[in-house]
Amino acid sequence: MKLAVLFSGGKDSTFTLYYCLKQKLDVKCLITLKSSNKDSYMFHTPNINITEQQSKALNIPLLEQTTSGEKELELEDLKKAIIAAKNRYSIDTIAVGAVLSNYQSERVNKICKELQLACYSPLWHKNQELLLTEIVDSGFEIIIQSIAADGLNKKWIGRKIDKQAIAELVQLQKKFGLNPTGEGGEYESLVLNAPIFKKRIVIEKSSIIMENECTGKLIIEKIRLEDK
Repeated sequence: MKLAVLFSGGKDSTFTLYYCLKQKLDVKCLITLKSSNKDSYMFHTPNINITEQQSKALNIPLLEQTTSGEKELELEDLKKAIIAAKNRYSIDTIAVGAVLSNYQSERVNKICKELQLACYSPLWHKNQELLLTEIVDSGFEIIIQSIAADGLNKKWIGRKIDKQAIAELVQLQKKFGLNPTGEGGEYESLVLNAPIFKKRIVIEKSSIIMENECTGKLIIEKIRLEDK
């Protein structure tokens, strides 16, 4: 397989990439959609520009596509990006980090079918607690960069996802019905380091903006790449 990985810089897409590389699959490029709609149905939006630095840290080419993020129409922009990857790198497969979202999975699969590409979803329907534990145990350094769910508050923004955080997310699932992996948009994550990174990302300057008690985001203003 010659793959392109749909890449947001969060834990699920980065772990999908890790999984592909661990299987020695031929990853040709990453594809990032930059949406101007912070409430995009399809695409991760917080600090999306950092994917450029993650691409450098990974030493894997990045294809970027802008989109207005308008529901359904944003899929045409995704299709454009996949066509560009197909033309430039002769890919035959799209890898996606979907865990539970039928909305995302169905639409990516539809585009792949139209373009005669395979769709590979290695995380699909994995147990959320076990998946988070596997990601942490694999040596990923991840922070939560935005929240939008009952049970979460400002203390979660910028917090590292570790075993203690996973345990607390599972408890919040029991109390509020929250998806521990954030698949329902409860939170967005950012990977700062992983075994597949050649360099790690260091946040030098950031701030937090809260919309209300349980909705807010980390604004990352300056980062650097650091040798591991």
